[in-house]
Amino acid sequence: MSIRLVITDAMWGRIEPLMPADPVRGRRWADHRRTLEAIAWKYRTCSPWRDLPEELGSFQTAHKRLIRWAVDGTWARILAAVLATADADDDVEWTVSVDSTICRAHQHAAGAVKRGLRDGSEPDDHALGRSRGGLSTKVHLASDNRARPLALYVTAGQAGDAPAFEAVMARIRVPRRGLGRPRTRPETVLADRAYSSRAIRSHLRRRGIRAVIPQPADQVGHRLRRGRAGGRPPGFDAEAYKQRNTVERCISRLKQWRGLAMRTDKLALAYEAALHLAAILIWSRSTR
Repeated sequence: MSIRLVITDAMWGRIEPLMPADPVRGRRWADHRRTLEAIAWKYRTCSPWRDLPEELGSFQTAHKRLIRWAVDGTWARILAAVLATADADDDVEWTVSVDSTICRAHQHAAGAVKRGLRDGSEPDDHALGRSRGGLSTKVHLASDNRARPLALYVTAGQAGDAPAFEAVMARIRVPRRGLGRPRTRPETVLADRAYSSRAIRSHLRRRGIRAVIPQPADQVGHRLRRGRAGGRPPGFDAEAYKQRNTVERCISRLKQWRGLAMRTDKLALAYEAALHLAAILIWSRSTR
């Protein structure tokens, strides 16, 4: 059986030093590269775990690794290390675009409450929402100016964009290679009209971040009706706003994996871990 692999030797050369080392005692880790390929294959094809090809090893090994590293934060740490490497090479664009996308949830994603996750790592609603369109999950994300994900956050599908904005911004955290605090503050944030609110603009102003967010027609009309009491309109750079397409392109890159475009995981942390893996591979592929 011929299997298309996604991790090239160059990509693995960047990722391998970031992998957890074998424990001093106990069993050694199964081959990291093959396990990452197995997880990527499952989510690229949106296949059941039990259909994993034999060449990629045991499906139990891949599934347990995905969950274990999601619970202990390993996936997030690997992504942070990849971002730190890119930042050290001056390869992170700090004009950041924020948006969200809805992913349909398969009926297999809905099930009984899982036991053993009482540490708060799993949201109570499993980031699943039900509306007239059925079960869905919403992925909120921030991307740099080269359509690469900087931060990811999942909620139920019916959740609004604006309430999740600060949570997404709080997840932008790029460690420094040397001394210094992690960088958490972009230079500019681009977002569509759904993010036009006083609270969001104030949040960005307090942090010294330039906001490029258009006003919806109802807000413009309300301000004009108040006359001089309505104040001046917020600044808006139409030329800079043209770069907001980067977050749409980033979403398209993530959704090329069918298992991310349609969620089949019962646990939100497993789905978010797969998003992290996709982000790690995107950055590893494009890092200079």
